[in-house]
Amino acid sequence: MEPQNAEVRIQARCTWATQKHLIRQSEGEMGALALLDSVLFGDANIICHAILPVLGRAFAGDVALKFLGIAFLGIGLWAWNEKGVLSNISSITDLGGFDPVWLFLVVGGVMFILGFAGCIGALRENTFLLKFFSVFLGIIFFLELTAGVLAFVFKDWIKDQLYFFINNNIRAYRDDIDLQNLIDFTQEYWQCCGAFGADDWNLNIYFNCTDSNASRERCGVPFSCCTKDPAEDVINTQCGYDARQKPEVDQQIVIYTKGCVPQFEKWLQDNLTIVAGIFIGIALLQVFGICLAQNLVSDIEAVRASW
Repeated sequence: MEPQNAEVRIQARCTWATQKHLIRQSEGEMGALALLDSVLFGDANIICHAILPVLGRAFAGDVALKFLGIAFLGIGLWAWNEKGVLSNISSITDLGGFDPVWLFLVVGGVMFILGFAGCIGALRENTFLLKFFSVFLGIIFFLELTAGVLAFVFKDWIKDQLYFFINNNIRAYRDDIDLQNLIDFTQEYWQCCGAFGADDWNLNIYFNCTDSNASRERCGVPFSCCTKDPAEDVINTQCGYDARQKPEVDQQIVIYTKGCVPQFEKWLQDNLTIVAGIFIGIALLQVFGICLAQNLVSDIEAVRASW
């Protein structure tokens, strides 16, 4: 099912439409049916040749979306297989924090469903799949819009939920390697430590400062909290040991003391134009996809009605 095959199919339909219109013109047919033909098929070759490249690219986009979704699903399933989740499905609920593999599975699944419905629906002129594509994409657009409005209106509630989410994952830091890598990347990228500060790592059994904690990492932080020395080529994974036992002034030299929630808010304000542009661009693509699918459904139903 390549774009070239779709274009051949569309070209054949356009040729048929042009011939049908010319036959009716030669027979001198009048009335509503002839008027419908004039609207649908008048100058059909010009219209079809103008639309063919667009439909070809749209079809190629659906194919790319579908295979990208398969790739995401494959990565997610491979990661679960490496962690032994597929051999023990019940272990999915054992992780106390967030498993990043879910991102690949959910995003990949949505992309595959959209790509499959749009691709097969356009190729086979299947109005059910095209309508499903429109409705599914419309639901995603509505959820994104709702989330954006709620995030703007309930800023404090969102901040509390983000604080709870980060702290919950701090507790499970050592439980899953993917979660650990995600937290380390976040803290390094935003140069932060914990949700609102380094002391949030008291929630983790390996890093808390209680007397009963026999871990060597007691009263420390992960290496991703450490300030970076440009002269060091090799990461010192023990740089956070005993960091929180030092006075606060000395801590600022060794580790990041700002929390990830305030740092994220600062980053969002500094890059608000870029972030807004990305979300608007995604929204416009979704609206365009819905309109294109609905327009194709209308064309198919109009042609079928004239048979």
